[in-house]
Amino acid sequence: MKRLLIIGGSDAGISAALRARELDPDVQVTVIVADRYPNYSICGIPYYLSGEVQAATDLAHRKAADIEAAGIQLLLEHKAEQVDASSRTVTVRDTKQQLTTLEYDTLILGTGAVSVCPDISGVDLPGIFTLRWMGDTFDIERYLKDKKPRSVTLIGGGYIGMEMAEALSRRGLSVTVVEYADSVLTTVDTDLGQRVKAELTRHGVQVVNGVGVQAIESGSDGRLEIKGSNSFTHVTEMVLVVVGARPMTNLAASAGIPTGLRGAIKVNSSMETGVPHIYAAGDCVETWHRLLNAYTYLPLGTTSHKQGRIAGENAVGGKQEYAGSLGTQSVKVFDLVIARTGLHDADAKQAGIDSFSADTEVWDHKVYYPGARKMLIRVTGEQRTGRLLGAQIIGHYGAEVSKRIDIFAAALFHGMTIEALNDLDLSYTPPLSSPWDPVQISAQNWLQQC
Repeated sequence: MKRLLIIGGSDAGISAALRARELDPDVQVTVIVADRYPNYSICGIPYYLSGEVQAATDLAHRKAADIEAAGIQLLLEHKAEQVDASSRTVTVRDTKQQLTTLEYDTLILGTGAVSVCPDISGVDLPGIFTLRWMGDTFDIERYLKDKKPRSVTLIGGGYIGMEMAEALSRRGLSVTVVEYADSVLTTVDTDLGQRVKAELTRHGVQVVNGVGVQAIESGSDGRLEIKGSNSFTHVTEMVLVVVGARPMTNLAASAGIPTGLRGAIKVNSSMETGVPHIYAAGDCVETWHRLLNAYTYLPLGTTSHKQGRIAGENAVGGKQEYAGSLGTQSVKVFDLVIARTGLHDADAKQAGIDSFSADTEVWDHKVYYPGARKMLIRVTGEQRTGRLLGAQIIGHYGAEVSKRIDIFAAALFHGMTIEALNDLDLSYTPPLSSPWDPVQISAQNWLQQC
């Protein structure tokens, strides 16, 4: 019986396990999980901490019993410590500190990423947290219940920072966001990030830009004093550090697997590493960017699921290839939704592409039907050819922003021109859209301006 061993029980690992068992019911699949929470939605954590999701168990894509019912063995609370590629073995340690050696015919690394912990003096003081895994979630929840802080400061204004700003505001805390860049949400253009800042401010969140946090000190009253560049000081009762993630690749190093960007594991389109019989997928690997025709580091849940499925299929004899990512993302911040896909002008310029962007402010559906809201769509295309390069959208929650960014993402995937967007047969009914969808209206505006 073929032995497939998978390290990591999140999106990539479980997707790989399920796909392998689906295609080969005889394969023996074992998944090593460092904690007790396999297949939990990390993306859903802010909504649990906000109270919108009532039970932590609801964050599980699948319960452990469901995974095991598919014929997959779960080794919960087991930490993989070393991979010996020559003998095809993995050494694991359980909670009793006992070591076990597991043999494999094929190995998949889905070890994910860990929170970046910046070089800040005092970052390990009580009341300071990072957020990546369910263990972090429960630590934060306990602190909120036991200490009952009235204020919290988020260091970092990315996706998790934005979601947690809303989540902790919903819990009644006074929230401050400190971001080094000139705007929050730096994956979109600065002026769009400023709109997000305005939305945060409108809901009582204080946003401080252009400050690099240098130190955190504990006061005699138990509160924390944050000190940063430009003589910045701020007193708070709790700190959440959310400045990004880095790939967890220490096991890959132990196996002699080549790494690349940010230390992420190098893989080919079949999710094979540079070592025979070992695949890797998810937040621990480099990701092929479909537009840039180059590898990058894009730790996204959607990407992890796709890559894991391909690794699982190929591990049992398949021939699938990963088609590449476009960096499609969306986030809800209070009453706004912000989404992007592909390249914006700065990305295109860095890649040596002569791009042009045009903004279109358009109603999300026919204005005569109640509840119509305006959204801003920024389309980016190649000036010479009219090739679609990317899009950014910001609009009111409920205005189908994600639907529109997905149309752009599908068009990008198939290499469409901006003009070709007008040929798409998109749905229309007055409460939801217009005869020309906002995507098409923004395409027409780009063509007029370019």
